[in-house]
Amino acid sequence: MIINNKKKCLSCGGCISICPKKAITLKKMNIIINKDLCIECKKCVLFCPVEAMEHVE
Repeated sequence: MIINNKKKCLSCGGCISICPKKAITLKKMNIIINKDLCIECKKCVLFCPVEAMEHVE
C-alpha cells in the first residue's frame, strides 16, 4: 500500500502528474490516494523529492 506522510509532504502535486492511474488527488492542500485505483507501481514513491510517499506492507 502507498501512503502519504503528511508531516513530510509539501503538497507540491508532483505525484499527481506522475501517477499512471490518476489515483492521486489534491484536496485542501492534502494528498489523497485512491486505494481502489492505485496499482502500487511506486512511481510516486521514487518521484517524491521529500520522500513523503511511502510503500508499506
